Amino acid sequence: MDANRPATIYISAASDLMSEREALARMIAALPVTLAWHILQTPVTGTDSLDVQGLQSADLHLLIMGCDIRAPVGLEWLMARRAHRPVVAYLKAGVPRTPAGQVFINDVGDVWQPFADAHDLSLQAQSLLTRHLLRHATRYALRPDELAKLKALSTSDTPAEQASHGQETGHSAVLLSRERFQPSQGIVVDES
Repeated sequence: MDANRPATIYISAASDLMSEREALARMIAALPVTLAWHILQTPVTGTDSLDVQGLQSADLHLLIMGCDIRAPVGLEWLMARRAHRPVVAYLKAGVPRTPAGQVFINDVGDVWQPFADAHDLSLQAQSLLTRHLLRHATRYALRPDELAKLKALSTSDTPAEQASHGQETGHSAVLLSRERFQPSQGIVVDES
């Protein structure tokens, strides 16, 4: 395993779930590991394009459903299934569904995990990601101190310290770690 290879998380969620998308991205950035993260998200504008290669090679795929199914979320789910990627489906509770949304929910099946709001979703996904990282610690080249922090986080029902409280985290991004990232060219600029 290349310790500099980013862990790739694909988040399929329509633009009406922007607060959930942002909460998930902030939660991932706050996990107590030095991994580089490649967070891919459903395109929200016509100028954004679907990252097919990223979708088909994602370490985890989080499918988030609100009121309605919107393109290309259904296509992303289908492509992830065909690529045999691990998909975890979350369904927002207490919201009315459109007929198309209800059909999609039925098509996906009885795998939906309900969530109440962005905070609840973030806690559930944090638990999932923590277990995933612990199971694949060797692949991600996690250090003993990182394992200890993840184990402590896995037994807690509080979120990891949020690294960013700003907006615009609901889009695809690459998060690099100073501890692991070594550029192939140029120099590292330290802002401290």
